[in-house]
Amino acid sequence: MISEIIWTSFVATLLGLLSLGIFIGLILLLRNYMQGGSYNKPTLIDGKIVIITGANAGIGKETAVDLAKRGGKIYIACRNIERGQNALIEIKRRSGSDNIHFLQLDLASMKSIHKFSDEFHQLEDRLDILINNAGVMACPKSFTEDGFEMHMGTNHLGHFLLTNLLLDLLKKPPHSRIVNVASLFHIVGKISKTNFFGEKFYFRWYAYATSKLANILFTRELAKRLQNTGVTANSLHPGAIQSDLLRHVNIVIRIITAPFRWILFKDIPAGAQTQIRLAVDPSLENVTGKYFADCKEATTLFTARNDKTAKWLWEKSEELTGLGINDVLVCE
Repeated sequence: MISEIIWTSFVATLLGLLSLGIFIGLILLLRNYMQGGSYNKPTLIDGKIVIITGANAGIGKETAVDLAKRGGKIYIACRNIERGQNALIEIKRRSGSDNIHFLQLDLASMKSIHKFSDEFHQLEDRLDILINNAGVMACPKSFTEDGFEMHMGTNHLGHFLLTNLLLDLLKKPPHSRIVNVASLFHIVGKISKTNFFGEKFYFRWYAYATSKLANILFTRELAKRLQNTGVTANSLHPGAIQSDLLRHVNIVIRIITAPFRWILFKDIPAGAQTQIRLAVDPSLENVTGKYFADCKEATTLFTARNDKTAKWLWEKSEELTGLGINDVLVCE
């Protein structure tokens, strides 16, 4: 009788451990699947000059490390000087390259963007790769130095102005690339002529989504205007990522959702893969005006393919950023 009880207990324990092992295995398989595609080609970019905005943290920093290993001359453009300098030290250490530089850039300030452009023009006579990576997400309603709603002002208008001010250098090499980090969340956004800055209605996740929609529309219009120049422009969804962008999310929600995010969200190296591919893959040299996710071309919502809205957004952005006639990229 005792032996039967022991045997039954042993079998039950064994089955329990087996079930637990299968469950953990499935969780790990799901997590691995959610990391998405990766760019594994040993592509080198020796001597190419790269700017990465927001490269002091997250996928921007990871991209800087990767491209530095590939031989690029990297400029990390960040708002906070101390964080930028610390990131510079880390990127040099991790990449083994000393050809990495820091320039201060606050995308929430047109004055800072112009200053950055002037400084970069003094340092370099060309630009091969511009990665517009920096951004804010779901922050409380606030405004940039110039009075723009923070999401639209930083995520879209800041990069719009920066890109236009650097176009002359981007057109110097035979081939150069602009990579704009957008988001799948663009499907929630809407470009409104009467609520552009949340004047009538504001919800921070909606504002973020709208700024990401603007990133894709900007890329679409930019690619059209850059035809026959040798400069390509593409946008991407990096994936849901465990990064500092979540800092504005309620801490209680972050704690509660942490296990689910560990399973379903990408880690930072995985999140950087799509923009790395867009920046260096030789097979994409002439690909432009497209949207990518998980290292492959993807489809956007119809609102992100509206050429009429893209043209209106471009003209509105010119007006708001004060681009002069000599600064604006006109259709060829």
